[in-house]
Amino acid sequence: MKNIFDQYWKRYDAWYDNHRFAYLSEVEAIKKVLPRKGKGLEVGVGTGRFASVLGIHYGIDPSVKMVKVAESRGIDAKIGQGEKLPYKDKKFDFCLIAITICFVKEPEKVISEAKRVLKNKGKIILAIVDKDSFLGKFYQQKKSIFYKKANFFSVKEARALLRKGGFNKFSFHQTIFNLPEAIKTIETPMKGHGKGGFVVISGYK
Repeated sequence: MKNIFDQYWKRYDAWYDNHRFAYLSEVEAIKKVLPRKGKGLEVGVGTGRFASVLGIHYGIDPSVKMVKVAESRGIDAKIGQGEKLPYKDKKFDFCLIAITICFVKEPEKVISEAKRVLKNKGKIILAIVDKDSFLGKFYQQKKSIFYKKANFFSVKEARALLRKGGFNKFSFHQTIFNLPEAIKTIETPMKGHGKGGFVVISGYK
């Protein structure tokens, strides 16, 4: 997947401008569980679209070109893999993994590494396109250049992944109740899951 994102990074980054209100709706959902203070890391930071507006100062991504863009947006971004984070144990208060989990080769190892670098009682925030939602089904059928090789998770599968990785005390928030191109205002996130295509699951170490 690294080569795809390196090759098409401009198209990836443009999505956020072309679907501005869908993007801002996702940001609002993440804000519902984002700690107000503490040192945060985004695994799969991409071009820094989430980290830069959420006040997350550290990020990692395998795409060289995306990391350069993230750096230009003020992120202390490193080139690397979520399966082997280049950080010491218990360095961060919270860790965001937004969409990224469906692109990694070893999701269990990514969650394990996130736990390792989190402080005791640190928070993980896992945002997914719910495989069972209308949006997940749309992307699986559409097979876009980015999603054609993605391994989508359902909420149940994502929660099980987190629980197996040693996290608990989960909460759920959802947004994206229409296809992104049809969203003309920022959607108000709702608790729970089952209606929105974008689901934010948070838990504690």
